[in-house]
Amino acid sequence: MALYLSEDDVRQLLTMDLAIEGVESAHRDLSLGLAIDTPRARSRLPQTALHILQGALPAQGVLGYKAYTSNRSGNRFQVHLFDAASGMLLAVVSADFLGMMRTGAASGVAARWLARKDVTEAGVFGAGWQAEGHVRALCAVMPVRRIKVFSRKAERLEAFCRRLSEQTGVAVVPARSPEEAVRGSGLVGTVTTAATPLFDAEWLEAGAHINAAGSNALIRQELSETTVRRCDLVAVDSVPTALAEAGDLFSLLEKGRLHERQLLELGDVITGRRAGRESDGQISLFESQGMAIQDLAVALRVVKLAEEKGLGTRLPY
Repeated sequence: MALYLSEDDVRQLLTMDLAIEGVESAHRDLSLGLAIDTPRARSRLPQTALHILQGALPAQGVLGYKAYTSNRSGNRFQVHLFDAASGMLLAVVSADFLGMMRTGAASGVAARWLARKDVTEAGVFGAGWQAEGHVRALCAVMPVRRIKVFSRKAERLEAFCRRLSEQTGVAVVPARSPEEAVRGSGLVGTVTTAATPLFDAEWLEAGAHINAAGSNALIRQELSETTVRRCDLVAVDSVPTALAEAGDLFSLLEKGRLHERQLLELGDVITGRRAGRESDGQISLFESQGMAIQDLAVALRVVKLAEEKGLGTRLPY
């Protein structure tokens, strides 16, 4: 019988290191032709929207989808995991915490492969749920000693920085302005729902890496055109997903100032099919929209751990 894992079950099992391992495996499989990923589809009603991402990791033995609904009361996430050979349902996994960790892990994988190896100071925009995963992932893969966080909600920001400092052992501190968050940062992360650019391109230092994780719809834009044009390389989860959802890139693509062939898929950098950073002075960008195969790879690892530890509930079908 299929296994059901609750949010509590997932929280007991999933670490950032495990999430990073899963996400990196998904990107590697995609580059090697061992994965299928179908960009997000949405059905919208006046009050509620349904979002579905689906894909397959045949080399890892699974296929499946993540479905979630969103409205003013919040979001509800579930990953459905099926056996690739038999088609039988393996598990249903509650995926709010899993999704936060997976989103952060994607930025962590990108930083590992694209950022300079000596980054000790980072700036992050956003102090919400998804920003937590971003900070945790940076601390897991980079030798950061200080992370400056900017958010317009001061009361949330103080609590966020205090909690993440305790969790990671890294000095996570409030930034007084967007400029303070960017100046002197070897890595800049954006994890917001902004519709207008968050910072001035001139504030970026040579050699910086940007993880842009909030612009997963064409109406959202965290980075200015000037910022993107300063980047020597632009990496994405997958080109089809970026063309459909990357609000930061849309205007440049539409104007012909950025071309599809210039976009690097992160998996191709991991497997060596495409060159990533070639010098410490280059500015690099990773546009993260999220893919089903990332969720599937992380969920698979969580399910295997749950079976080993006897966690979860067997479903009657």
